[in-house]
Amino acid sequence: MTEFMEIIKTRRSIRKFEDKDVEQEKIEKLLESVKWAQSWANTQCWEVIVVKDMDVKKKLQETLPNNNPAYLAIVKAPVVFVMVAKLQQSGYYKGKVTTKFGDWFMFDIGIATQNLCLTGKSLGLGGVVVGLFDQDKAKKVLGVPDGYEVVVMVPMGYPAQDPKPPKRKEISEFVHYEKF
Repeated sequence: MTEFMEIIKTRRSIRKFEDKDVEQEKIEKLLESVKWAQSWANTQCWEVIVVKDMDVKKKLQETLPNNNPAYLAIVKAPVVFVMVAKLQQSGYYKGKVTTKFGDWFMFDIGIATQNLCLTGKSLGLGGVVVGLFDQDKAKKVLGVPDGYEVVVMVPMGYPAQDPKPPKRKEISEFVHYEKF
């Protein structure tokens, strides 16, 4: 338990990487962690596109605004994991949405992405979850069909930086017992 909490506490958003490829064995372990992510009624609404080709990474970079802190990370990372969601699956029962919040794909993709990032940390890798980009352009770059949405990109590699932890709220600042 302590080791796992240490992984959680020391994971950082990494945007600078060593010039070193991520071994296929580690990529497979990362994908295995996505496989085992929990999801609404086990719908597993995710698809993952693994991008290593520089031309594709450059096209993905063009979907980010220049001022996005991850702008360079997209092309500098040896691998980019693009998290894609199948729509109208998570949060649905017999083809009908079942909750006030509708399609739960964002929730499920968030869980799968967290598994990816924590597993990356456990393997000596680092990455950053990138959500500020033109998802429709990225969808075209990657040939994602209708009925699916590109949600986030995670450039990942061996960290070339060791950022300090950001200030965190105290537990007492966000926990309520019995009522808000």
